Amino acid sequence: MKYLSSLLLVFGSVCETPAQERPGKPNIVLILTDDLGWQDVKCYDIDEPSPMETPNIDALAKKGVKFWQAYAPAPTCAPSRCAIMSGNHPARAQKTHVVGGAPPTPNHKNGWSMMAPWYSGRMPENETTLARVLQSNGYVTGHSGKWHMAIDHKAFPQPEDQGFDWTRSSRGARSSMPSRVEGFASKVEKDPFRLDKNGYPFHQTSEDALTFLRQNHHQPFFLYYATWLVHTPIHTRSEQLLEKYCRKLGVEKPKDDRGWTMKGQTNPFYCAMVEELDYHMGKVFNYLNNTEDPRWPGHKLAENTYVIFTSDNGGMEGHPGEVITDNYPLDKGKISAMEGGTRVPLIITGPGIPKGVESQVMVNGLDFYPTLLTFTKTPKPMGKNLDGCDLSKLLTHEPNNSDLVRNKHGKPRNSMIWHFPHSVALESTIRSGGFKLIRNYDHKYNPHTPELELYQLYKDVNGKPVRVDIEEANNLVTTMPDKANLLNKLLSQGLSEMNASFPYYNPRAGRIGKEKQLIPSVSSHQRASNLVKFKFSENGAKVIRGDLIYTPNGGARYEEWYRIKGGNQNGNEISFDLPEGATHYFLNLIDENNFLVSYPQTPDYSELSKTKDKFAKYALSVE
Repeated sequence: MKYLSSLLLVFGSVCETPAQERPGKPNIVLILTDDLGWQDVKCYDIDEPSPMETPNIDALAKKGVKFWQAYAPAPTCAPSRCAIMSGNHPARAQKTHVVGGAPPTPNHKNGWSMMAPWYSGRMPENETTLARVLQSNGYVTGHSGKWHMAIDHKAFPQPEDQGFDWTRSSRGARSSMPSRVEGFASKVEKDPFRLDKNGYPFHQTSEDALTFLRQNHHQPFFLYYATWLVHTPIHTRSEQLLEKYCRKLGVEKPKDDRGWTMKGQTNPFYCAMVEELDYHMGKVFNYLNNTEDPRWPGHKLAENTYVIFTSDNGGMEGHPGEVITDNYPLDKGKISAMEGGTRVPLIITGPGIPKGVESQVMVNGLDFYPTLLTFTKTPKPMGKNLDGCDLSKLLTHEPNNSDLVRNKHGKPRNSMIWHFPHSVALESTIRSGGFKLIRNYDHKYNPHTPELELYQLYKDVNGKPVRVDIEEANNLVTTMPDKANLLNKLLSQGLSEMNASFPYYNPRAGRIGKEKQLIPSVSSHQRASNLVKFKFSENGAKVIRGDLIYTPNGGARYEEWYRIKGGNQNGNEISFDLPEGATHYFLNLIDENNFLVSYPQTPDYSELSKTKDKFAKYALSVE
């Protein structure tokens, strides 16, 4: 009896031993799709059903929080990517569009009344990236797919220079096809895009992401999977998928390579691409759901992995000769700061995050960095600026309580700013509560463009946002001038705090009046060692600033230009200390009417596209 009692005591103590706790360092999978529109994902159907089929992404939404009011940091690729990885707003980083690192010049010397300001070609080499800070906390960091955080896909710095232990950048099945109506993938073993048992083409980018997971799932990992899907070129290597969507859309299978011109979400090539994206997402999700966690026996990797699924900007609705998709009811798309260019799908799942929740809280890709610091218990680096907000309490407590999203001053965030002084958009916007203001810079010489636009996207009803005008169709500037002026003031304050750069008038533009006759001109230039001096005449308009635009690698394949903002001005003379190693330079003078004069004169982009010259050919040479 005594022996039995002892045995029961021992057995009872074994049964009471607590199960192994969840590892303290959760895994991270950040999926950044390319040009995926808000309405391209099936679970985001709002007015009319999307023809695309995305069962794997839809299933992910049921396992976490799906945001209806999520935004990219910018309406184009590179600035969003840099902002997510650095935590810095594009305006603060002077990285507001793709490519960059070039002297300011108009797209066309006579046809464009404004030109974009100088903006950086890349994320700084020494940036404290999300990957770098997680790496310092014991994470193995991996990247698969697109990078594009430098002046070109292959230019410096690359992922391994920015905190990634492992990187692959194959385009896989997204490599260009000689023709998109023939030469489809087959089941032949030697076919590099051979079809799998489900009829989908082999995609090396997807396989690379899975390879990283297989090799590193025994330790805390951060996978940044930047898909090439669903960016141009618009094609699919699966003839089966193409035919499927032709049948579903009720359109004839294309017989030639002419662009798709039917409006709406009717492009069968694009629909097939979205389904391909979903299929490859499913492979990653299935791996996480079905693979045992070596750090947590008896559990799957998904149980200790945060997954963030989103897009780098709104859907690309099209380009000359090709309709790609439609972001309706949102207005416009990529390359515009209107809702269609910045609102994106966003789904977040992971430990402690409730399942199947739909949130109407306004969030941004800039929020990922501070949120992941909290989830991984990674200390914020000393002096590190973060323009986003920590979403951890929102995600784990009340996903519809916007008061839980606090800015750096500890107050609930109720506004966001976008700055896109580029292309035909030339605009900055602010979203404050349910209202959105658009400031158009190219309005003075463009009678069809108002300076300000004000829209009420939502109204508050019993503490919940109710849709009013997400189409941005009813401009309220004339009926709510005080509201427009207040938001415009807040927009100015925000951009000023970030030291944003603004577009300039083009003195060669045909539509501009007498002001261009008052622009300054340079009368002389001299250089002594590293000191360069310019003398200029004001000709009727005061010079308010001079910038030196220089390059250390003039004529190189990845020629990159930098800016020294403001020089030593003394009357009609301005001087700069030319940085060591500079090979070529321009002077930019900005006058009181916001005209930019370049010395020597830069070519416009239409000229460069024809000649394929580098800017250095037209600049002052150090030699």
